[in-house]
Amino acid sequence: MTKNSKETSDRIAHLAAVILAKLNVSPIEKELAGSALAQHHTTKHTSAAIGKVAAKVLADSRACPEARELAGSVLSQVRNINERAPAR
Repeated sequence: MTKNSKETSDRIAHLAAVILAKLNVSPIEKELAGSALAQHHTTKHTSAAIGKVAAKVLADSRACPEARELAGSVLSQVRNINERAPAR
């Protein structure tokens, strides 16, 4: 098992807060923003399930730049790279 010691930067946390304050963003963007904020100055890390969502956002060429940036940050903080996401 490999642990990840990364945490959300102040800049990404600010972006996440701005996205959460907006009314016209998708539920996926809000989920990524919430995950990023939860990891700001804490020992929390991205679960495999959220990592899977983040990977889908990064693979979607239609995703907005903000969502892609949050997804990249969240994906880089996956709790354990060997952990499997629960089936949805």
